[in-house]
Amino acid sequence: MESLSRLRGCCIGVSGNRNGGDSGSGERRNCRAESGQTPGSQVSLLLALRSSPTLDEVGQVLRPQLGLWRVTPKPATVLLSYLARARLPGLALQVLSFMQESQVDVDVIHYNAVVSAFEKRRDWRQALSLLCQMPARKVAPDQISFNAGISACEKGGQWQLALDLVVMMPMTRLVADKISFNAAISACEKCGQWQSALNLLLNKMPESDLAGDEISHNAAISACEKGSSHGEACASLALSLLRQMPQLRLTPDEVSYSAAISACGKSGQWQLALGLLFSEMPELSLTPNEVTYNSAISACEKVGQLQWALDLLRQMPDRRLRTDEISYNACISTGEKAGQWQLAVGLLSEMTASRLMPNQISYNAALSSCDRGGQWQLALGLLSKISDSRVLCDEIGFSAVISSCEKFGQWQLAVCLLSHMPYASVTPNEISFSAAIDACSKGGQWQAALALLTQMLDMSVMPDEVCYGAVIAACQKGSRGKQWVKALQIFLEMHDRALQPNIIAYDAAICACQTGENSALALKILSELWRYSPKPTFQPCSV
Repeated sequence: MESLSRLRGCCIGVSGNRNGGDSGSGERRNCRAESGQTPGSQVSLLLALRSSPTLDEVGQVLRPQLGLWRVTPKPATVLLSYLARARLPGLALQVLSFMQESQVDVDVIHYNAVVSAFEKRRDWRQALSLLCQMPARKVAPDQISFNAGISACEKGGQWQLALDLVVMMPMTRLVADKISFNAAISACEKCGQWQSALNLLLNKMPESDLAGDEISHNAAISACEKGSSHGEACASLALSLLRQMPQLRLTPDEVSYSAAISACGKSGQWQLALGLLFSEMPELSLTPNEVTYNSAISACEKVGQLQWALDLLRQMPDRRLRTDEISYNACISTGEKAGQWQLAVGLLSEMTASRLMPNQISYNAALSSCDRGGQWQLALGLLSKISDSRVLCDEIGFSAVISSCEKFGQWQLAVCLLSHMPYASVTPNEISFSAAIDACSKGGQWQAALALLTQMLDMSVMPDEVCYGAVIAACQKGSRGKQWVKALQIFLEMHDRALQPNIIAYDAAICACQTGENSALALKILSELWRYSPKPTFQPCSV
């Protein structure tokens, strides 16, 4: 960010004058002026203005305070801090601008209050903008200024900017403290930057003679948890950090264990996750909470441990823990993976009975279970329920229903659902098209299959070998074999698009050659098939 580079240069120039303002204020004199307004009443008057008051409108409210503010900055500081706590950064910025226009000395404490107001509203851009303005106003940012800026970046998911601010602090003769590092580690955690989070905790903090606390370690463990889906290494690092905490006289809490359990689950180590829940946490007298149980249920879901997932779900009310959408979604997904469509749909109904609102994830898992279980009519019923609710069905849900119709030869329904998707503000993807094309192919509807392939290309949805294979097979069988030329044309089109035909496409193309009595082309395709698959799992119809 270019403005941060300017901030670096300007801060060095004013770092020796941290208590300065817009101009030298001279010796403060006592003032007994009475304005008749308190910070609370000033806020009430400001709030009575329209939603986005102009600077003049703000000035009319605050002008009676100028005499007092020019003598002592404290009343203005109280007002700005009040606005920051009330999460009114826009008004706080207007007050600051009014002070500067009215030649009231503005110091670092005033700026910090406004930066903090934007930080609380997660507005990292405005927070950094103010931070960058300070040196130009001859106000040197202090540790609090930088920490508020780093925290704003953390809340806004700007991990790189948070790191830049930490690096910049020593250049401005400031020392990054635990608050600075913890906010930066948390910023890295939110963005899955586990390497940077660990570097701050294990390298940069010791270099600054700082030891990480519980907040630092929990954020680093959570960062490793977010990266653990890429392999067991991150899960091992998360567990290592957890094991180190007692050695550093730090007490792991529910947050630490929940993140570690989730890390184990994402890497497929569900038994280790349950060991943390049922063995280690009781040994430390830690009471698992909803997050802990949800992490354990998700760990079981990842590897299809249906019975364990259900047991954990049933244990939650006994432990006075409230099950939520996350708990049920993980169990529904586990049931889907286990092919238990009755259970998945039953859990969906149980959610509604428990006054929980099924979301897109809930319905998608239930629809997928119906698809796998061959329950196309039930899938259609669930799709209708989604339409009646506030949940928007996405391409995953539509694709599952289309696929369930395809499995039972309901090609008309499959095509109808595909054509309905744009009206539901859902763009069909290659999976949706592939299922509908396959339904048309199995139903002997070569014209419909070919039309869908053309529609895919028109919508810039790239067909894969499955789509092409289904269309070739449909054309080869269409009109009792009379569309063999069309089948071969599409087969050759696959080569033009650098797509490798699958076994279905090869078989249909060879059969089309047989129908057209083109033995030379059949042998050429057969030779290519044997290079692609030396041991085909089928006997080509023309061999």
